[in-house]
Amino acid sequence: MDNDDLVLPTPSSFPTFPYDPPYSIQTDLMRHVYTSIEKRQVTIVESPTGTGKTLSLLCSSLSWLVDEKDRAREGQLLQQSLPSAVASEPSWVAAQALDIRKRELESEDQEYEERLTKARKTEAHFRMLARARVTKKQRMAGDLTHDHLQEDAYLPDDDCEDSQDNFSPAVRALMAKIDKNNKRDPASQGDEPSCTKIYYASRTHSQLSQVLPELSKLKFKHLALGNAVPDAGNLSRASHDHCSLKKRDIEDVGDDQCETDQRQWRTVSLGSRKQLCINEDAKSRSGDIDEKCRELMEGKQNKRCQYLPPASDDTRMLDLRDQILAFPKDIEDLATAGQNMQTCPYYGSRRAIPQAELVTLPYNLLLQKTAREALGIDLTNQVVIIDEAHNLIPTLLSLSSVRLTSDLLLTSLKQVSVYYQKFRNRLSAMHALHLKRLIGFLDAFRKVVMDWMAEKSNAKSRRQDTEVVTVPDFIHRLGRKIEGINLLEIESYLKRSKIARKISRYAIDVSEGYNIITDFVDEKPRKHPSSVGTPPLHTIEALMLGLAGASEDGRLIFSIIGDAVEIKYQLLNPSALFRDVVEVARSVVLAGGTMSPISAVVSELFTYLPQDRLSTFSCGHIIPASNVQTLLLTRGPSGSDLEFKFAQQSDRQVVSELGQIILNFCNVVPGGMVVFFPSYASLNFAREVWSQSRLLDKFGVKKKVFLEPRESSGVETILREYAIAAKTHVDKKTGAVLFAVIGAKLSEGLNFSDDLARAVVVIGLPFANKNSPELQERMRYANQVESRSGVKNHAGGKDAAAEMYENMCMNAVNQSIGRAIRHRGDWASLVLIDRRFTSAAIRRKLPQWLRDDVTTCETFGQAMKHLGNFYREKRQRTIL
Repeated sequence: MDNDDLVLPTPSSFPTFPYDPPYSIQTDLMRHVYTSIEKRQVTIVESPTGTGKTLSLLCSSLSWLVDEKDRAREGQLLQQSLPSAVASEPSWVAAQALDIRKRELESEDQEYEERLTKARKTEAHFRMLARARVTKKQRMAGDLTHDHLQEDAYLPDDDCEDSQDNFSPAVRALMAKIDKNNKRDPASQGDEPSCTKIYYASRTHSQLSQVLPELSKLKFKHLALGNAVPDAGNLSRASHDHCSLKKRDIEDVGDDQCETDQRQWRTVSLGSRKQLCINEDAKSRSGDIDEKCRELMEGKQNKRCQYLPPASDDTRMLDLRDQILAFPKDIEDLATAGQNMQTCPYYGSRRAIPQAELVTLPYNLLLQKTAREALGIDLTNQVVIIDEAHNLIPTLLSLSSVRLTSDLLLTSLKQVSVYYQKFRNRLSAMHALHLKRLIGFLDAFRKVVMDWMAEKSNAKSRRQDTEVVTVPDFIHRLGRKIEGINLLEIESYLKRSKIARKISRYAIDVSEGYNIITDFVDEKPRKHPSSVGTPPLHTIEALMLGLAGASEDGRLIFSIIGDAVEIKYQLLNPSALFRDVVEVARSVVLAGGTMSPISAVVSELFTYLPQDRLSTFSCGHIIPASNVQTLLLTRGPSGSDLEFKFAQQSDRQVVSELGQIILNFCNVVPGGMVVFFPSYASLNFAREVWSQSRLLDKFGVKKKVFLEPRESSGVETILREYAIAAKTHVDKKTGAVLFAVIGAKLSEGLNFSDDLARAVVVIGLPFANKNSPELQERMRYANQVESRSGVKNHAGGKDAAAEMYENMCMNAVNQSIGRAIRHRGDWASLVLIDRRFTSAAIRRKLPQWLRDDVTTCETFGQAMKHLGNFYREKRQRTIL
């Protein structure tokens, strides 16, 4: 019997939501998400920042999860009763069998809860001791210095089936089983039970850090163990009972009260080794910590990390797993738990995945199949929520792209060649064959790159230093010998044998131990890092995977950068990588404060989905309409049309008039004002012009001036100083003005609420550079796909490429607009400066919550009148 035969009706309300009553748009969003999950749909949700999006997503998805667990339990009980009915046994026999099964399920639940209760007591004990204890730095188990080279450590691993070609399948299977037991991954999950779960992903850990505080607000009541199993035919909604107990209260109450009042969701936060490693010696050494961790996990030469329990002792890892699941923990809490248990939190968090109900993780761990496999993540029939999903398409394209240089290619070839010459007499036949094929591929690749550079070095060919090559054309250039090689097979071999790390480690160890450097890099000796970094062959491996998997959708872009050649592999179709997630997950929710234009997401990711599998939701804002004013400014003070196309951005007269506009805005806008330019170049040119004309000094009379820094290191300081200045009112100076760049560091992910942004000004339309080879190929590819489908759904006669180009621009604009209006009581003006904003196609792609209430100002005087009235009304309300 399929559990989905017991259909879950969509709740009309969500009593577990912490605020009563929720806004109507919050209820609508929660009902939509619940329904989409139940119907196994992919849904795109747009909910403006400040509308409680994260809270609504958690409440709806976890409510469904509770009901799904009840449904699954009921399904098990019904399955138990079916055989008795078929056999026509007496009813009392069927009832007794059902009662026995109920008690078994209750016993399983009770046993698990007792383990978590014990873990909570242990955690409380550690919290009590934490105030007085000083954790001493532990010494490594064994010396990490290289006293001498042990060549056996550099031989490839034999856990790949190719290396056992001389054995029968039965012997191979037995060897694999024995090897697995002897060399088990610390995070190996074996036959541990798994459960339905919610995977909640966002772009950064700072964004994910907001999830657990929101989770603690939900009022899910913990079910008493005796009532955990519902009667057959009655789906329990006990999960929706009211409970006001907060996280901070739970820490101070008895265990019995914790177990019966507030439900503790089994949650795990996944992070990188860099964030979770508690081995101070490993962290203090230069180089790639991932590689260092793998070295210590192998435990060769008595160097195994003391925080990794041996395979024979699983108790510590299981205890840490229970600690992780006992109470929701963010990344910092995980590290603390690992230190308390003296057990690696990185592998402990992986061990907790199967039994977790909620898993939070960054984009890259969810979207890459190799990362999911490494973590043991199986998305089959699970619910996936991707927050801040406006970044999803760029992220997918970035994850599928590979960059390497001719220098890295040459280094890889020399490392593999020297390694093969050194160990060829000790390699099995299959290892030797694969390495010879790899050397052949790298050598052919090198010849193609050198020939291309020689051709471009010719004076007649220097007119174009970039060339885009299709995958079939590139494979053909490698020669007939390479065309017959299965690149996917070699890539698979590199992955299974871990040979890339072995070769890189051998190269560095030899160079440090014997000063044999020229074999690995070039003819001139060069100092190597003191620790193994990311092996060059890993980049080659990623490239080979791309070449083997996307012959139609992939492109290689050759460019001359200085004296070297840069080769970039780019996947043109972002849906290819994401399809692996969509096709196995039960439901996928893409959520963002600004997903407009939603049509762009559908056209680039979900054209293959049937209509009944795809749904969308977009809601208005929770703020009153009077709290936001959107103006389209089409003319400047001189009466000239305002259009900030690329040529106008470097026109002194146009930029000078723009300065006069900003100066007038400074005189009427209170608090902070954020002004977004289309590019760093346009911002820098404006600063130069305004400095020469002393306009910047005039800005400074009214507001303190700040400019977005180029380097990320300066962002935090600028934001801190701007926040102070924006709220400062001294003499004539009222607030601050911050000049930023659309699509840069300050245009997304930041909260400019209240006085930090009483106005957001967007200058021009930030269209991407059409001369970019990558963009040109994406646009060409979009038209080819549309031509093959024979379907055109774009307004105004635009083709797919033009539509995509426009969508990219408006997505960036919408993110900048979204920096203001961050909560229900917030208010601000949004001013879009460029006549092109008045076109129907552009206005249609503004966020839904503001697109229907936009005022077009045909004169500059009209704009100033609207601004003056808006701020005057807000000032009067504040006084009253």
